[in-house]
Amino acid sequence: MTAKALEGIRVLDMTHVQSGPSATQLLAWLGADVVKLEAPTGDITRRQLRDLPDVDSLYFTMLNCNKRSITLNTKTERGKEILTELIRRSDVMVENFGPGAIDRMGFTWDRIKEINPRIVYASIKGFGEGPYTNFKAYEVVAQAMGGSMSTTGFEDGPPLATGAQIGDSGTGVHAVAGILAALYQREHTGRGQRVNVAMQHAVLNLCRVKLRDQQRLAHGPLAEYPNEDFGDEVPRSGNASGGGQPGWAVKCAPGGPNDYVYVIVQPVGWKPVAELIGRPELADDPEWATPEARLPKLNKMFQLIEEWSSTLPKWEVLEKLNAHNIPCGPILSTKEIIEDDSLVANEMVVTVPHPERGEFVTVGSPLKLSDSPVEVVASPLLGEHNEEVYVGELGLGDEELRLLKSNGVI
Repeated sequence: MTAKALEGIRVLDMTHVQSGPSATQLLAWLGADVVKLEAPTGDITRRQLRDLPDVDSLYFTMLNCNKRSITLNTKTERGKEILTELIRRSDVMVENFGPGAIDRMGFTWDRIKEINPRIVYASIKGFGEGPYTNFKAYEVVAQAMGGSMSTTGFEDGPPLATGAQIGDSGTGVHAVAGILAALYQREHTGRGQRVNVAMQHAVLNLCRVKLRDQQRLAHGPLAEYPNEDFGDEVPRSGNASGGGQPGWAVKCAPGGPNDYVYVIVQPVGWKPVAELIGRPELADDPEWATPEARLPKLNKMFQLIEEWSSTLPKWEVLEKLNAHNIPCGPILSTKEIIEDDSLVANEMVVTVPHPERGEFVTVGSPLKLSDSPVEVVASPLLGEHNEEVYVGELGLGDEELRLLKSNGVI
């Protein structure tokens, strides 16, 4: 079999909750040996939002597949000694504790690179250096402070969070990019380096088009937005794309909460759209024929489309629009996604056997490498690999392993 892309890379995973585990899971899927180091009580998400009593939650299992788990009390002297050895043997170390937590353990970056000059040490924090550094960060806090919430929602409503976890898992993806770049640079320099990624910064990077539009506002209203009034900041604009090609989510039959199709009207698409909705005369009407003519009345344009789409099921609307090569997509509910045959066939929705819960459904790897295929395997039980790592790899004796356990070190 072909070696995996990151085969031979050892990752010491000192992360918890979502932002860090999402990053290290991607590294595991790429073939790295990810050793998740947990306190003897375990990652807190093992117990959060449980659907079955006394079984690791879906929160934990869906973010920690393809890893090994060891337990260690790093507050003990022996725990610190073992952590030192783990750092010495690792290529990558990842943590997402509060600011300064690892330093207070006695493992500053200077100490870590002294132990292992080749290690890539990645940290995920809420914010960069400055007035927000010590603020507690959660998913929606990062969305709020990264530009997402102020530009999400409808003009006459409050700011809204997005269901996509752009603050946590979005930051995890950014961290993976930094880690891989540092590993590549190490091939040339022989040295590891520090990688820092902040949740606020990652969300801002994902919101760059809104900063584009903030600067465009200096030259007048944003014609691509359906809003009538503009102040000195980018407004919330509902489901408008805000891009070069206007789009909107139009209602479909029978009118359920997710009976919508998102439709984008390109210049070449206007004539077939006009014909589909039963208004072929609009294709050549000077009031409608060009993108410039349609921009001031986007609301009316999508209202006309919706009068047609609301009489048909969304899958039929999708079929008719695609027949004319009109960009569109149905709003898929979580139930539809988890049952989608194409996502299953693409191994993006996968069913994974689990030793305690039987099986669970999770998201597969979105990274498809021809020479590094991914088989998603269950997340580890707490401390499942203590003996394998401590005895088999660090060379501790069986008796010491028993003492470590009885003394609360593991």
